Amino acid sequence: MRPSVSHLLASESPSPNVTVSGWVRTRRDSKACSFLEVGDGSCFRGIQVVVDANLPCSSLVQQILTGAAVEVEGELVASPASGQKWEIQARELRVLGLADGTYPLQKKGHTPEFLRTIGHLRPRTNLYGSVFRVRSRMSFAIHRFFNERGFFHVHTPIITASDCEGAGEMFRVTTLKQGAQSKPEEDFFGKPAYLTVSGQLQGEAFACAMGKIYTFGPTFRAENSNTTRHAAEFWMIEPEMAFCDLEADMSLAEENIRDLIRVMFEECADELDFLTKFVDKALTQRLRQTLDKPSERLSYTEAVEILKKSGRKFEYPVEWGEALQTEHERFLAEEHIKGPVTIFDYPRAIKPFYMRQNDDGRTVAAMDVLLPGIGEIIGGSQREERMDHLLAAMRLSGLSEDEYSWYLDLRRFGSVPHAGYGMGFERLLMFVTGVHNIRDVIPFARTPGHADF
Repeated sequence: MRPSVSHLLASESPSPNVTVSGWVRTRRDSKACSFLEVGDGSCFRGIQVVVDANLPCSSLVQQILTGAAVEVEGELVASPASGQKWEIQARELRVLGLADGTYPLQKKGHTPEFLRTIGHLRPRTNLYGSVFRVRSRMSFAIHRFFNERGFFHVHTPIITASDCEGAGEMFRVTTLKQGAQSKPEEDFFGKPAYLTVSGQLQGEAFACAMGKIYTFGPTFRAENSNTTRHAAEFWMIEPEMAFCDLEADMSLAEENIRDLIRVMFEECADELDFLTKFVDKALTQRLRQTLDKPSERLSYTEAVEILKKSGRKFEYPVEWGEALQTEHERFLAEEHIKGPVTIFDYPRAIKPFYMRQNDDGRTVAAMDVLLPGIGEIIGGSQREERMDHLLAAMRLSGLSEDEYSWYLDLRRFGSVPHAGYGMGFERLLMFVTGVHNIRDVIPFARTPGHADF
């Protein structure tokens, strides 16, 4: 394959013959030559192409507007211009695809709201090109992180009959016609089926056979929420570990976050510089502080006391037994700890049935990792491995023992302590890029009323 722009820009020596293809970002003309900046999406920067006015192909230049696709053959030479090491002196120029004057990205300064209306074109902008290159590298880094630690990657189902979270806000999957008088057993799967909210329960089955596994895939919530932190379709990283308790679970989660921040510094430097300059001027400093500052831990009870004594008037009152809201989480991470913080041992009544009950009878071995600017990014727990406790929790939640018989089998046959967590991939991306809306870190966002492209 021909070299990419990123490969050419990283060259250590000139080359008499190179070929590059890409899209024209800008064009400048003088009497002697024209300058095209050509990018192919492989990196943040484009490469300058100089087309001499005496070349036969120079007649094509006037057809080339921003957004046109071109192929260039020429010589890679040292550039006399500041800020760029190399440029291409063109010998041949071919237009692969014209772009006319209606191309919507001919000027800079478009708002994110406008760019969401042209989601098929926004990856060509500097902002979204940077964000989605970061997304790609973070995805690879996640697989590398778990692979290096002996985890097996498991593909859990997207269609499920199990409601892992017990929230009931799930998308129904059906072949039954709307309004038809049909019975559930007549549906495609013979029972109600839904898009999954989590691969955790199926992940537990594999962890109880293979030791350490992780899932990384799409999950869905039919929650009619239009906040900057929620989407109907998003991606989750969910490790599950046999012979593991809450302490080890928290340690892995904290290490996971630090590893991904290191990737941002080591593998996404150009994108980080751009995002710090144009999106969030405090981004680099915040990431560095988070990387360098060890994660602190607070019990839920300690966190509630800190919030109550803070003197801060919160929109949602702070009471023991109530869920911590985003404003509470961000206060703890941003103002009290001033860095990452892990909250553990939450009240039993506000957590799902599968979390292990602590000896106090009031709390469960659950944990959340909070980050400045985001709040909760990871939620996890030690899973309840004791049959009698799990059955009691299921009955309290109104869950059918028959429907979850396979899950109970994991406790009947060789039950072991085990734990895991879920990390929202998009919330991670929001943290490492400084982008404040989840719609802008997903290639094609799915939110209430929006399923375009």
